[in-house]
Amino acid sequence: MSPLMKDVEKIGVKSLRQRRDPSSILPSDFFNQSNQLREDFASLINAPDPSRIVIIPSASYGLSTAAQNIRAGKGDNIIVAAEQFPSNYYPWQRMSMDTGAKVKSIGPPEDGIERGKKWNEKILEAIDTTTKVVAIGNVHWADGTLFQLSEIRKRTREVGALLIVDGTQSIGALPFDLQQIQPDALVCAGYKWLFGPYSIGLAYFGEYFSDGRPIEESWMNRLYSENFSALLNYQPEYQPGALRYEVGEHSNFNLVPMLLKSIQQLKKWGVANIQSYCKEITSWAIHDLMEKGYWIESEEYRCSHLFGVRLNGRDIQKLKVELLKNKVFVSFRGDAIRVSPNVYNTPRDLAKFVKIMSR
Repeated sequence: MSPLMKDVEKIGVKSLRQRRDPSSILPSDFFNQSNQLREDFASLINAPDPSRIVIIPSASYGLSTAAQNIRAGKGDNIIVAAEQFPSNYYPWQRMSMDTGAKVKSIGPPEDGIERGKKWNEKILEAIDTTTKVVAIGNVHWADGTLFQLSEIRKRTREVGALLIVDGTQSIGALPFDLQQIQPDALVCAGYKWLFGPYSIGLAYFGEYFSDGRPIEESWMNRLYSENFSALLNYQPEYQPGALRYEVGEHSNFNLVPMLLKSIQQLKKWGVANIQSYCKEITSWAIHDLMEKGYWIESEEYRCSHLFGVRLNGRDIQKLKVELLKNKVFVSFRGDAIRVSPNVYNTPRDLAKFVKIMSR
């Protein structure tokens, strides 16, 4: 998780206090801030239509929504990157069990030589006329390997496959242009690089999903739900387009204003500036670690806000103890140490990390 900004914490406390007196909450409040959140997130990712943005409670919710609205069968395949986050695997596993389509997990080369380049090539080679879906992140959650979404999108178009992107590990820290990539769906949890609270996220659903079925039957997702006085005139029709997929109680009066505040701050900082800052404070550290025999992906195939340091035979348990003892907080994913710097870090933090790793 990212730390919570002070201003986001303040607005969370303020919103919680408002619930002491629910009479202060107007019918329009069920929709106004949600609409503003969609608009600001759409601006952050360069999405032309905010009504294609929906509020979700988690990445798994958005990915499951996508998976349950894709028509597939025996002979079709679903491409995923090996060892990607479980939330972007289990929905496709369930789809495979329900439809007979096969999940194909594409791993990196075993020798580690030109690892990111060859991994991307293997994914592109795996996409063929039997591919129904490619479900992948922009960066790999364990080690920050950068996947070339533009090339993958181009290949999926050639074979008529869908591209579903889990942006949880990148949106907010790495620039993403929805109009350039044009995924069929983009799903993003809010607690990581959007600097928001837990249990809220955002998703984009493209034209393919305009007439699908949501995974829950919320009253707010039905046509004319804005008219509180007519809610008992039950509507058979959903809200148009993507809005049918929003989670029930999506106007969450505590979490929505918090996520809105954090996204507005990201827009002020500029996502490209965040990525540039991360590169500035990590480049020398990465160079030093590689000189000392640690393996880190080449610059072309890694991002600066999340990268993996592979140990090349060093004792991972000793490193865990030393880093924790010195209050250096990193994640351990398989045989890689995942380093996730952002605006809350300084060069001094990286120097401390390198010093411990070096000795």
